[in-house]
Amino acid sequence: MAAVGGYAGGVYLRSGTEGLLRMAVLTGLPGPLFRPWWRMHVNRPYPVAEAYRSGQAVHLADADSAMRRFPQLMAGLPFPFASLYEPVTADGRRFGVLLALRTATPGVPVGAADRERLREAADRLAQELAALEAAGDPVVWDGDPVSVRPPPAGHEEPRKAVDRLPQALISVDREGRIDFVNSAAEDLLGRGAPQVLGQVAWEALPWLGHPAYEDHLRAVFMSTEPVHFAARRGWNPPGDWLSVGLYPGPDGVTLTIGAAEKPAYAPASMVRPGAGLGSPADRASALYRPVALAIALTEAVTARQVSAVVTEELLPAFGGRQLAIYLLNERHLHLAWETGFPAGFLTRFDGVGLDARLPGVETLTSGRPLFFESMQHLAAAYPGIPLDADVGARAFLPLIASGRPVGSCILGFDAPRGFSPEERTVLTALAGLIAQALERARRYDSEAALARGLQAALLPHRLPVLDHVETVGRYLPGTQGMDVGGDWYDVIETGAGLLALVIGDVQGHGVAAAATMGQLRSAVRAFALSGSTPEEVMSGTNQLLIDLDPGQFASCCYVLLDPVTGGARAVRAGHPQPLLRHPDGRTEVLELAGGVVLGIDPEASYPVTEMRLATGSVLALYTDGLVEKPGTDIDAGVEGLRLSLAAARPSPLTETADRLIGEAGNTADRPDDIALLLASRTP
Repeated sequence: MAAVGGYAGGVYLRSGTEGLLRMAVLTGLPGPLFRPWWRMHVNRPYPVAEAYRSGQAVHLADADSAMRRFPQLMAGLPFPFASLYEPVTADGRRFGVLLALRTATPGVPVGAADRERLREAADRLAQELAALEAAGDPVVWDGDPVSVRPPPAGHEEPRKAVDRLPQALISVDREGRIDFVNSAAEDLLGRGAPQVLGQVAWEALPWLGHPAYEDHLRAVFMSTEPVHFAARRGWNPPGDWLSVGLYPGPDGVTLTIGAAEKPAYAPASMVRPGAGLGSPADRASALYRPVALAIALTEAVTARQVSAVVTEELLPAFGGRQLAIYLLNERHLHLAWETGFPAGFLTRFDGVGLDARLPGVETLTSGRPLFFESMQHLAAAYPGIPLDADVGARAFLPLIASGRPVGSCILGFDAPRGFSPEERTVLTALAGLIAQALERARRYDSEAALARGLQAALLPHRLPVLDHVETVGRYLPGTQGMDVGGDWYDVIETGAGLLALVIGDVQGHGVAAAATMGQLRSAVRAFALSGSTPEEVMSGTNQLLIDLDPGQFASCCYVLLDPVTGGARAVRAGHPQPLLRHPDGRTEVLELAGGVVLGIDPEASYPVTEMRLATGSVLALYTDGLVEKPGTDIDAGVEGLRLSLAAARPSPLTETADRLIGEAGNTADRPDDIALLLASRTP
């Protein structure tokens, strides 16, 4: 941190949960104040996650560059600061990410010397972690971060000079712990210096830790610019108004606190505060949560993804513990998502009609949100309603998009709490965002169902059963975006005793890609059945795609096999090289000559490669979705597939296919679909 002129830093490491990074070490920041960022999923659009996924450093010199590349980061931490993220990797193994925060340098990129220093530090750390892993340590982190306290910088303030000030002056270190107070501060605290030194400032001054002031505290620790605001000393009974100044530096923050008049404008939550939005350790500021939720919702395309985003973003913001989403379908509400409720409790309300007297129904039919500050208030408003707990609070929000009812949302809290006017406004606005996202998800589901049905009709329902050759095909749709692509495979009996093995991939996703795939599959089948040679099949299909002009291109691999002799002639158009597992287990990547992808060049030629499949050998044709992963080289994916095929001992071909496709099929947020075709010579 010091080497790059930083004032805070830390390390994220892999956790025991697949795809989740956890902060392991933190210095220069009060850890509890930044609890929402202790956990980071590798698929989230944040710089830590990108550095880990891609294996490339991320350098953000100022807030503008961070906002352009990572708007969600700045939605949560809208302060002027620079941040540097360096992946911690050794010998191809990814352990985590090293980060440093420092003063923003608007318009001036991070210098080469600082980049090199950070890279060297990450390399040293990676080598140490690799040595631990080699010694049997799994190098995963599942606890809270260790807070590393920088050594005290010492104090040279002339005591007499600061004691003359009428203002309270408090100096805290980078963790927020008090290391100096003047006489006015001792009077404000009601205790002498020996009793408060080492305490966290907002614990020594509880009113300073109110949720209304959290963003001010975060801002001064994240950036190097001073912050000024009016605060109220105590809430019950209401205390005096105070003027608070925060002055940050590399080794700490100086607080000045003096008397002030009531501000001309103060939010109602400051004048008449309720329970707030949660403790400083558990929530993120309500000022940026609507922005963060809106950005996250734009990336969610299914109802399940929308619900997951609401769980991740909305519950922590308000300290909630339970969430349920009901969707309207033909005048009945059906449970679409739940978390935190006792198992089976909500099923009794699944399918209720719009005439039922239930808060989840009436909030939708009336269009008004309903807030109950305790379970007793809920029971009094709806006598006889089943309750999942005796203690807590509930909020029922209508989900209405452009005047159309979509459903209702239930937020649950473990303890009674008030809902300030600001909170009610924010929650109502967020419900509108959620409704819009769910309505969009419904349209997506309809389109995806159409595309899935189209593709299912176009893919072969069964493969031919032949002597001397066994074939197995597998297809998996992607789990992101339209969910359906243009991958296909086919096995064709040509009528001349030969067998055509085909695999292809149309660019893009959705109905258009599936339709183009169906046309190409039909064309290849027609050429093959007419007795065309492999090069004629590929050239004819290329010309057809150019004539159709769908604005798409496709890759393809075509193998014409003699099942009796094992002789084969193969042709390839921009498609990944097949794999061949020999009877002795040796597995190689075939080097087939190839031409450009289909649909680009009407004069393209497609050379043929001749080869032979011995009895007991296995030929694997696949699309790039099986070997291409974000942030990794496709060659590494091909090598991993080769090793998996080599490790597949002689076994039923169906088991081999399931093994090869299983790992990719279990990957969350897989952007591309996958097709796999295996062919084996049998005695």
